[in-house]
Amino acid sequence: MNTVTSSSPFSQAHETLPSEAFQGLALLEDGDYEAWFVGGMVRDLLLGRPIHDIDITTNAPWQEVVTIFSHAGWQCIETGTAHGTVTVLANGIPLEITTYRVDGAYHDGRHPDSVQFTQSITEDLARRDFTINAMAWHPARGLCDPFDGQQDLAAQIIRCVGNPATRFDEDGLRILRALRFAAQLDFSLDPLTAQAALEGKSRLQNVSAERQQSELQKLILGPQAGSVLVAYVDTLAYALPELIAMKDCPQQTPYHCYDVLEHSARALDAIPPTATLRWAALFHDVGKPATRFRGADGVDHFYGHDALGATLAHQAMTRLKFPRKLQQRVELLIRHHNNPIEPTPRAVRRCLRRLEGNTEAFRELCLLKKADGLAHAPGFQGEAVHYESLLTLLDSMIAEEEALSVKDLAINGRDLIALGMTPGPALGDLLEQLFTLVCEEKVANTNEDLTEMACSLMEKSA
Repeated sequence: MNTVTSSSPFSQAHETLPSEAFQGLALLEDGDYEAWFVGGMVRDLLLGRPIHDIDITTNAPWQEVVTIFSHAGWQCIETGTAHGTVTVLANGIPLEITTYRVDGAYHDGRHPDSVQFTQSITEDLARRDFTINAMAWHPARGLCDPFDGQQDLAAQIIRCVGNPATRFDEDGLRILRALRFAAQLDFSLDPLTAQAALEGKSRLQNVSAERQQSELQKLILGPQAGSVLVAYVDTLAYALPELIAMKDCPQQTPYHCYDVLEHSARALDAIPPTATLRWAALFHDVGKPATRFRGADGVDHFYGHDALGATLAHQAMTRLKFPRKLQQRVELLIRHHNNPIEPTPRAVRRCLRRLEGNTEAFRELCLLKKADGLAHAPGFQGEAVHYESLLTLLDSMIAEEEALSVKDLAINGRDLIALGMTPGPALGDLLEQLFTLVCEEKVANTNEDLTEMACSLMEKSA
């Protein structure tokens, strides 16, 4: 066993990890078993990243794990005993504890048909996906790193443990996991791993849409998502075929110097990492390849790409089973991302009307348009400042309690009924008319002025 005693990378572990993590390790060892911290938490300790999950691997059978922790007063949940996994809880802190194991064949391309428990930590690490996830650490014994994961961390490389084609044949989801880690950590795939991922991408047919979505979501939120999209688009194409048409699709305009894919990737990296904004940035120009034509002036045009882009985004996000609310907001932003907004209160109100008065959607639209502008050719990125000023303008309009939606009018349905209006659709239509007039600054948002205008409109429709 290649064990390295190296205290410096883990010097802050006792401050980083909860005391329950070390107590769990000690309980297993007090029962005469071997135990290690393992996997992603070891990787993140070495990188100085936050720890989200605490994983322990041990040569104790899972039944013994339950016995040991139950006697200690910890809650035990048999989360995956077929694979030797038990989750234990103390003070609300979950530890996932798994018996050393060797996986059998993966005939479904996702899960081992069987597992065999072992007494060897090295054999357990050998079944794991990537070298950076195939390390174990013990506060006294140091780092167990039989596959040089620490070296790959230093080189910023994602490398499969063993034969990469075999690893991806076993579980197609590992292809997306490799790209997700690259985006999160700003790493590159080892050439053999990258080639095997490309050649084996059809293995994703064995992966559920929900699991693909989960990995893609983590990828898209990563700090280097744009770079990964451009570098590995041919591999990602199996999960997101919409990207392929964007690759090498030119934009021969004064504002662009990148193809549609790289432009979208740059917009992605320029926008805050929320799911709504990142997916909107990725798909905002997905309609361009199908709408592109070159005019007699030698300039490319993309009329209608926003409407088509919203449709294509809907299809992709439906296929991947994204939550409907997220889909709808992404489609809304894409549909309106190409509409100009002048820096005036009237233009802000007009835009808000199209967004059904949703100020949060307006903010997101401004951020999308800003990122779009930052992804333009050098010298044509100035409009990004324009959208910052629009956000400032919106804040001032909110502070001054200006009417930004029908509900902000100084008149409501009860007032109109008191004027003789019959409840029903016509009442809502009249409120919309009044709001339009306020937006166009043709009537002031006061109860007196709106009452006078409402009476006039009611008389005309009588």
